[in-house]
Amino acid sequence: MSAAAPKVSFVSLGCPKALVDSERIITQLRAQGYELTKRHDGADVVIVNTCGFLDSAKAESLGAIGDAMAENGRVIVTGCMGAEPEVIRERFPGVLSVTGPQQYESVLAAVHQVSPPRHDPFLDLVPPQGIKLTPRHYAYLKISEGCNHRCTFCIIPKLRGDLASRPAAEVLREAERLVKAGVKELLVVSQDTSAYGIDLKYSDSVWRDRAVRARFFDLAKELGQLGAWVRLHYVYPYPHVDEVIPLMAEGIVLPYLDIPFQHASPAVLKAMRRPAHGERTLDRIRTWRTIAPDLAIRSTFIVGFPGEKEEDFELLLDWLKEARLDRVGCFKFEPVAGAPANNFAAPVPEEVKEQRWHRFMAAQREISRKNLARKVGKRLPVIIDEANGPVAKGRSKYDAPEIDGTVHVASRRPLRQGEIVTCRIERSDDYDLFGQAV
Repeated sequence: MSAAAPKVSFVSLGCPKALVDSERIITQLRAQGYELTKRHDGADVVIVNTCGFLDSAKAESLGAIGDAMAENGRVIVTGCMGAEPEVIRERFPGVLSVTGPQQYESVLAAVHQVSPPRHDPFLDLVPPQGIKLTPRHYAYLKISEGCNHRCTFCIIPKLRGDLASRPAAEVLREAERLVKAGVKELLVVSQDTSAYGIDLKYSDSVWRDRAVRARFFDLAKELGQLGAWVRLHYVYPYPHVDEVIPLMAEGIVLPYLDIPFQHASPAVLKAMRRPAHGERTLDRIRTWRTIAPDLAIRSTFIVGFPGEKEEDFELLLDWLKEARLDRVGCFKFEPVAGAPANNFAAPVPEEVKEQRWHRFMAAQREISRKNLARKVGKRLPVIIDEANGPVAKGRSKYDAPEIDGTVHVASRRPLRQGEIVTCRIERSDDYDLFGQAV
């Protein structure tokens, strides 16, 4: 009888890019015969993949490390906060190893040192698509690491380095494996998706006996041929983003753009080191909607940035009402250790941040309510995320998992998770749709 497989408990925090890192580590561990457990107690080792983007995220990461240390004691730390090992070791000197993001081999080496692998090739099988932490019907597809921008509120380049794109053929092979394994929706992610390939000088790689350039448009077009929904996230609004809008109009990729605009005031955008052309952006949005009328745009914004005046915030509200974005997230500015923005101007008082956040969300709630009301009476394809007999929850083409709205679906027949059904929309509220499968 072979010895019991060593057990690893895994905590994955942070954004979808970090989730992909977790999936890669877990895939390697499973390939080497390790067993995953949801309990720290009894595991041979605990891995905590941290987030270090905001102080609140760092606090969550430190809390997760503390829980793991208390419940187990054999803890390996990786991820973005691992780029600041002194902070972790000062708080938890007993951690076994601290590594930064994307350092998969170092994590595996640390696991091997604590609990060497006992692999049985006849029992420990890994599916070709690897181990996924998302439901079977959708998956995040990371196309690059790092970022070349130097936004003053962000330390991602310090944590993850400059842009490093994957060859197009490598991305497409992974996407094809995922689709063959049953994935119905590919969520394309990176720190700056539309910058894809700049570092590779858009070089070709061979995919299905033909050359494909490492370029945003070319990759999106090829992914759209695989038979799955393709959703584009974290798209910085470079001029060449205009090229993908016809792909959306033709149904090759989903009519959905996730663009982190962050603000609309030229003064604030300049302080953020973001593109400071709010009016020009509104013109582009109008053009995009002319080409692809059902285009859904989601974005994120920051209120309370150091030096943000009331007139800056009012300008942002006016821009928002003009843009009529479909899905919006809003964050109150948090100082991040090492970010230049911390020293730009006097901080906005917390009570003012809170007030502006509520005003912003109230304005967006009204926009969302009106946008969704226009979908009542339409028939939309909906991908089912949760199925419970005759009642299910899913998402339309206009909604990403976990961050956007839900379509509540009633059905005369039981629906299955991952199924794509046509739904007649009967009513809406501020953020969700309600309908009947037809």
